[in-house]
Amino acid sequence: MGRREQREQIFKLLFRIEFNEKEDMPEQLRLFFEEAEETVAESDERYITAKYHNIMEKLPQIDALLNEKAEKWTTDRMGKAELTILRLAVYEILHDEEVPTGVAINEAVELAKKFGQDNSGAFVNGVLAKFAVMSAQH
Repeated sequence: MGRREQREQIFKLLFRIEFNEKEDMPEQLRLFFEEAEETVAESDERYITAKYHNIMEKLPQIDALLNEKAEKWTTDRMGKAELTILRLAVYEILHDEEVPTGVAINEAVELAKKFGQDNSGAFVNGVLAKFAVMSAQH
């Protein structure tokens, strides 16, 4: 499984937090891999699970930054798909040194086009541009 497919699986897994209680997520994580359309290689499952846990650990910080940077938008007003995509991309931009900022943004825009609404790609790109500036300053 390539990085793009892994990222899409992480998005789908993170998306579940919008519909499940935090204490139900370990079970959701188990079900996610059990119900997968295709068998997920053990190495991919480890990567996806580790990145999911890393994002969850930083979620309060990520959401606070999103609320600060997304002008006229708060995380509770954003569409669930867009919010999930932004959370994943912000994590990659600020905390995942293996993913270049430009790649994180491009991949997020592609996810937004695939899973979001008509203008989601532009919205995600606009919000993430502010994080690219922030990332470049560090």
